[in-house]
Amino acid sequence: MGKRIRVQRRGRGGSVFKASTHKRVAPARYPLMTTEDLKKVISGVIEEFIHDPGRGTPLALIRFENGQTCYTIAPEGVYVGQKIQMGEKASIEVGNILPIGKIPEGTMVCNIELHPGDGGKIAKSSGTYAIVVAHTAQGTIIKLPSGKTRYINDKCRATIGVVSGAGRTEKPFLKAGAKYHLMKAKGHKYPRTRGRAMIAAVHPYGSSKRSARKVTTVSHGAPPGQKVGLIAAKGAGKKKKRKKA
Repeated sequence: MGKRIRVQRRGRGGSVFKASTHKRVAPARYPLMTTEDLKKVISGVIEEFIHDPGRGTPLALIRFENGQTCYTIAPEGVYVGQKIQMGEKASIEVGNILPIGKIPEGTMVCNIELHPGDGGKIAKSSGTYAIVVAHTAQGTIIKLPSGKTRYINDKCRATIGVVSGAGRTEKPFLKAGAKYHLMKAKGHKYPRTRGRAMIAAVHPYGSSKRSARKVTTVSHGAPPGQKVGLIAAKGAGKKKKRKKA
């Protein structure tokens, strides 16, 4: 008859599968600003750096002169007591926050908004950055950490600099316990066994027999015991680029 697969047990919502989000400090977001405020320069000071569980880079607590405070991603080179500027006319220095349309081409930026006012979505993990490639009528072209380029609205804010904590992933864990605690802070189930390595009674992909290999795509209406793999996928993998004739 088998037993409940990992997806079914996770959906039940027990303490084993829950992320310990109550230990987290705050989301890393820019403060809300009006269009008029963006045209000015609002000064602030970095008050402290805080470790946020499950996050690879420290958070910087910034207090602005208008009374607003925010936790944001700390770029490399900033320090406690450093003055931070936010707005269109802010200087191009590490740590300052500007609309991406006002940042010169070739500048390395991080914590970039996808839409004006969303608080920052791109290049937030330790050691990452994006590069401002060009300013066009459609928006600003940036090169993402993945190497891809995309258009961003000129009013989207970004921080000058590279996210701190570069090289964090180069240090080996040395102990299984260290990896366990990292995954627990992130809310990931660890260790994660492949479905193919299981027996047929435990997982839909289980079995050592080659002939028993199942298709990895599954419909939206599949029951919880079958709903694993590529759910309602139109294609089973990444599309290959076709060579032009």
